[in-house]
Order: sequence, then structure tokens, then C-alpha cells
Amino acid sequence: MIEYEKVTVSRQALLKDAMKLIDQNGSGIIFVLGDKKKLLGIMTDGDVRRVLLGGFTTDVQVEDVMQRNFISAHKDTSVEEIHQLLMDYEHIPLVDDNGLFVDFASQKKIRSIPLMQPSLRGNELSYINDCLVTGWISSQGSYIKKFEDMFKDYIGANFAIATSSGTTALHLAMLSLGVKEGDEVIVPNFTFAAPINAILYVGAKPVLIDVDPDTMTLDISKVESAINSKTKAILPVHLYGYPVDMREVMRIANKHNLIVIEDCAEAIGSQSDGKHVGIFGDAAIFSFFANKSITTGEGGMLVIKKESDHTRARKLKDHGMSMEKRYWHEEVGYNFRMTNMQAAIGCAQMERVNEFIEKKIEIARMYESCLKNVSDIKLPIKPLNGVNSYWLYTIVLGNTISNKRDDILSELDYAGIQARRTFYPIHLMPPYQKFKLKECKYSNSIMLSYCGICLPSWSDIGYEKIRYISDTLEIILSEK
Repeated sequence: MIEYEKVTVSRQALLKDAMKLIDQNGSGIIFVLGDKKKLLGIMTDGDVRRVLLGGFTTDVQVEDVMQRNFISAHKDTSVEEIHQLLMDYEHIPLVDDNGLFVDFASQKKIRSIPLMQPSLRGNELSYINDCLVTGWISSQGSYIKKFEDMFKDYIGANFAIATSSGTTALHLAMLSLGVKEGDEVIVPNFTFAAPINAILYVGAKPVLIDVDPDTMTLDISKVESAINSKTKAILPVHLYGYPVDMREVMRIANKHNLIVIEDCAEAIGSQSDGKHVGIFGDAAIFSFFANKSITTGEGGMLVIKKESDHTRARKLKDHGMSMEKRYWHEEVGYNFRMTNMQAAIGCAQMERVNEFIEKKIEIARMYESCLKNVSDIKLPIKPLNGVNSYWLYTIVLGNTISNKRDDILSELDYAGIQARRTFYPIHLMPPYQKFKLKECKYSNSIMLSYCGICLPSWSDIGYEKIRYISDTLEIILSEK
């Protein structure tokens, strides 16, 4: 919460003391209080300059030079109104019914705890500089293979191919494994749109299956009933880091002779049945977007099991060009290449990957400890036979407050906490409505979409911020 001593002074304080506080708190402002913390005035760094230029000394009392005409807002003012005021004023003091100072709003403060941010405190700069010095900045260079090798060794894959994004890795997986027009691919209805788009890129049809309400991942009990003669593949998504039961997925896939492509975009560090996700099926993809547990800014990785599929994927990734005969194109290909500079960042990130995953799991433990006694919310369950890497720590609101989710997000935002709603159900969005199964109501997808909240989960967030987030959330929920 607010630390009064850093942003407030009494009216008897000297200007030189106020100047020190303004310099120390980094907000560019102090609030002048009278008896019982009644707000009397404000003083900004600009005010200080004007006062000194006007001939005052630093030994003058603050009440003699402070701004007495200022804009304030009641502490219960809506987030929308606060945002509107901040379009015209840099700081808005907040007061209670008696005019007593409670807090203040600012554009800087209102985004004080981001949802995610990368940790780039390793060898990233050194490796990028190496790329610049040597001139290997594009898709050729030693860091590409080094990153691929580090990654495949970390998860235990046979082959790994660095790509320009997780989505292009998905597209490449479809192409390399022969998913084509007329095929059907079973995919969860509650996920980001990339896997569905990749299915459509190759002319196949997504078969949307509802998810389990506890795990938020593909409801495996509904998979077999969706299999028919056109079914080519199953595409499970390890959503928010929660691992799908891959033993059961592979049992079904082997029984029906189906391809399995795992979407591990959010799941580096996650395990199923004692093994890292991504090595069970025929192929898997990972994403390294800036909000992921490890990042290359943009970028992805395709891991693949068979050497023949790997060879084809390598060729398709680079314009369909022969790997033995330069500039000889054996089929229509694509430019899905990662740059050497991105891979350099990836190498530095992989050097710390265990640290990142350990921190993510510890963040989940801290949230669980802080939120375990809060009513009307459901915390993530632990996998029966796996490891959740908790890309985003995601809670689900109970029935009594589920219709208040967007209000809760707004109030968290106002408190400086950048939380996020969960994904929309795929079948409700315009490009995908025609793929809705007529017999399916997708009740779990809908519930999770409108009741889910993703809390800040970056690796260096620390206990103090998690405690603040949890306490703020508990207060907000108690008022609903």
C-alpha cells in the first residue's frame, strides 16, 4: 500500500525538506497535510522551480508556497473517471468523505505491477554484441544451432528447429507431418487462436472440443467420440503451463493411428508422467514471445520426433530449398527462420531456464499461501502426475461473483495491478463459429472465459508484490 512518509509532508515542513522528498520518491510531487491527514495542498518539482525563481529561500515553510487550488477525487471514483482526469493532470490525489488524504493516482502508478516482463540480466547483451561485431545478425550464424541444441537437450527431444514464432512453428508442424485439406484436427475450444489458425492454414478443419473445468485443458474423455475417418491429428494445448495427461492422449492416438502435435507455447518447464511436455507426440511447438517464461522477443521452436519429418521441416522453413543444393527449390516453402540475434538471446535465456522455472513454481506457492483462505475463488489444482510450470497464475471466480469479473479487473488496474482476463472460447469468435459442434454447448470453455483472472507472474516479481496483489484482491472481493 501507499507509504505516506515518502509522498506527504506537514504544512510546517520546510521547502528544502519537501525538495528532498520529491527527489527521493520519484513521483515528482508531494502532498501537504494538515491535522488528521487532511489534504491542504500539493507541490510538484515544477512548483519548486517557480518558487526558487521567485526569490524564496529553501527555509520557507511549505504552506506558504504550496498549490492550494488543485484537483482531487474521492477514493471511490471509478477507474474510468480517474483515467479521464489523468488525461489533463499528471497526479490526482484521492481523499475520503472528510477530505483526508488516502492515496494518489498517476499514469506511472496505475501500471506499477505489470502482468509479465522479461528478465534480461544474463548474457543477452554480450551475445547480441557478439552478433553485431561479427556481422552475423540475420538467419545465419552459430547461435541458431547452439540454441536448438540447448533446447532439445533441455526437454529431451530428438530434433529442434528454431522458427520466427510459435505460430509459424505450428504451421511448419502441420506441413511437415502431412496435415492437409480434408483432414480434421481435434483441438481444445478454450485456448489462444494460434493452433486453430495453423490448422486452417493447411486447409484442414479444426474440431473444437470442450475443456476440463479443473485443468482448463482438453477434456480427454470427449476426444474419442469426435474421431472419424477424416481425423488426422490431436492437438492438445498445455494451457497456462498446466500439463495435459499425455499418456492418455497417446493411448487414444495410438489406438486410432493419429498424429499428435503438442502446443507447449506456454509450458516450458512443465512435465507429464515424469517427462517434459513436447516429447510425447510426433511434434511440439514452443513460443518465445516477450511474455513467455523464456524469450527471444519473438520466436518459436519446433521439436520433432522422426528424422524424415525433421528433414522436411528444415527444408520447408527455408523456402523449400534443398539442404544439399543451394538455391535449388524442391517444393514451395516458407520463410520461418529465426535470426541469429534472437537465438543469441535464447542461448542466454536457456542458461537460466532452471532458475526461471523454479521461480515460477515458487510464485505459485506464494500465491497459494496468500489466497488459500480467500472465499469465492478457485486456485489452480496440482497435476496428478505432472509438473505445472505456471506460465500465468490463473484463478477462477466462484458463482456468486462470476459476473463481477470485469469490475474486479478494473479495480485491480486502478490499484496498479495489471491482471488479465482468460481467453475467449474459440467457437464464439467470427472466424471460427462455423466449426462449432452442434451437439456441444462448450459450457466449461464459456465459464472459464468469463470467470478467469490471470495474475502478474513474471519471474522476478517477489513476495512483497504478491502479498500486495493478494491483499488487494481480497479487499476487492470482500466488497462484491
